[in-house]
Amino acid sequence: MELQPILFYLFSAILIIAALLVITIRNPIHSTLFLVLAFFTSAMLWILLEAEFLALSLVLVYVGAVMVLFLFVIMMLDINLTVLREGFARYLPVGALIAVVIVLEMSLVLGPENFGLEKMPVPEKHSLDYSNTKALGSVLYTDYVFAFEVASVILLVAIVAAIALTLRSRPDSKYQEPGLQVRVRRADRIRMVDLKEKQ
Repeated sequence: MELQPILFYLFSAILIIAALLVITIRNPIHSTLFLVLAFFTSAMLWILLEAEFLALSLVLVYVGAVMVLFLFVIMMLDINLTVLREGFARYLPVGALIAVVIVLEMSLVLGPENFGLEKMPVPEKHSLDYSNTKALGSVLYTDYVFAFEVASVILLVAIVAAIALTLRSRPDSKYQEPGLQVRVRRADRIRMVDLKEKQ
């Protein structure tokens, strides 16, 4: 038996276990570390599929930047773990029902006939000018250009919505206005008091 199928099943099992631990474990730091393991295992699967660009992008962008930010925010928030442990049994039936529905939907959608794998260029074993980045770009911007544009518009709307929610003025929030700070005068900030008259 070849080594590649063994590695594929091994990495797939590790990925499934790590993904389950991400959503079931109670400690948020441990959950984030299992998510890092899931990203690394996904990168190994990409390398087995000879998609080195996607594997390196996954490691550099998500593990190197996003997950470090997640860990930093979680450690700075000082989350109370006792509150997270409450009510797990109460929400378990609803969560299990949603998980079953998601698995059924994914089983209906996922499959090679729905993703056009026959359109992907297969590299020759001894081709020196082959680049999987070029092949990925040519397929992404020709066959899947509409899906790419729709995803871009959705991300743009999400960015604009996040900015709009952040910049709205609330009466109880304190914020600075640099224009007013620049135009301030000495008389607006300093009040001279004659201490002799007070006595």
